[in-house]
Amino acid sequence: MTQPAIHPSILNADQAHLGAELERVRNADGLHVDVMDNHFVPNQFGGPSLVQTVLAHTDLPVDAHLMITEPDRWATVYAEAGCAVVTTHLEATAAPFRLAKEIHRLGAGVGLALRPATPLTAVEPLLPEIDLLLLMTVEPGFGGQSFLEPMLAKIAAARRLVGERGQQLRIQIDGGVTERTIVRAAEAGADVFVAGSAVYRADDAAAAVATLRELAAGHAH
Repeated sequence: MTQPAIHPSILNADQAHLGAELERVRNADGLHVDVMDNHFVPNQFGGPSLVQTVLAHTDLPVDAHLMITEPDRWATVYAEAGCAVVTTHLEATAAPFRLAKEIHRLGAGVGLALRPATPLTAVEPLLPEIDLLLLMTVEPGFGGQSFLEPMLAKIAAARRLVGERGQQLRIQIDGGVTERTIVRAAEAGADVFVAGSAVYRADDAAAAVATLRELAAGHAH
């Protein structure tokens, strides 16, 4: 089992003081940048310029999570900008095999995200093409939501599926990550955790990152 990774979500950071907010989480394993177009999800946030700003102010790997309707058109922009991983939603991606090849060619890792109601069977043929499977544990679009309990079974099923294939695939979860839910998600088999409110609403964000990582490591699948 790989070491658990904590990726704070900058959606929950104070955007007016982004440099300082990134500094607060310098002990994290990566940074999660949401991009929302107000079409695929009912909210608008981020874009290539924000990602470039984040990349210029951190040495941490950045994963861009594209919650947009035309990821086939835009994902390569984020790979070219220098993101470590570019994650698109299976539900919105028209040609996922071709896009995965293109993102890899540009030197980035390929992530594929599933909304809570999208079954794992939909992603199964694509597993050999990707580096990270993102299972949404809330309905995408807004920060601060509660973790959807039925997703624990989906995480466990994904980990079994990956294990059966002998694949080194990271399973990331995004939504409702707290000190309580991270333990259960780690037990189920997740190993990359997007944490927004749990980190940025803490008085000491770096301590919150360390605590979450410790809890996940202590209950790793």
